[in-house]
Amino acid sequence: MKFKTLAILTILPILFFTACDSKSDKNQKPTINSAEKQFNLNTINNSQINISLNQDKIILKDTNDKIVLLNFFTTWCPACKVEISNLVQIQETYKNDIVVVGILLEEFKTNEEIIELLKSYNVNYTVTNSSEAFDLAKSLGGIKAIPTIFLIDKHGTFFQKYTGLVPNEMLEVDIKKLLER
Repeated sequence: MKFKTLAILTILPILFFTACDSKSDKNQKPTINSAEKQFNLNTINNSQINISLNQDKIILKDTNDKIVLLNFFTTWCPACKVEISNLVQIQETYKNDIVVVGILLEEFKTNEEIIELLKSYNVNYTVTNSSEAFDLAKSLGGIKAIPTIFLIDKHGTFFQKYTGLVPNEMLEVDIKKLLER
């Protein structure tokens, strides 16, 4: 009986962590059709961000040859809230080299509600609140878990996709690789 219990207690965590692991999705390049797609995402500050997808390029208009970090998140996700603080630090550290954009994947949130939530994090990057965010996510191959980050080089070429909470050190290693290119 003790052996059976011990075996079950040993196997269950292994199965749990194996099932929750999304390594197969980690660096999967987004699938973008050859037809160009344009997305105009409304920001919480009543402006717009223009993103175009064409073949293997993800271009954010007016980024002036900067690295782009697209963060897909929700307001109810605890890991997303932790990541907001990390992204504030990344934007501050690399403010001359990177553009961070938070893309809210949530319906029925007013800009005022989002601004109120983000005040406590001293967010220093652009955040969108737009129904087109769902279409953008779908066009990038879908978002299987949140938060999800896409890191894009200065030329609009996909570099890395991260699913789940990402340590700042990991992001910084990849950002430094892009800066050295």
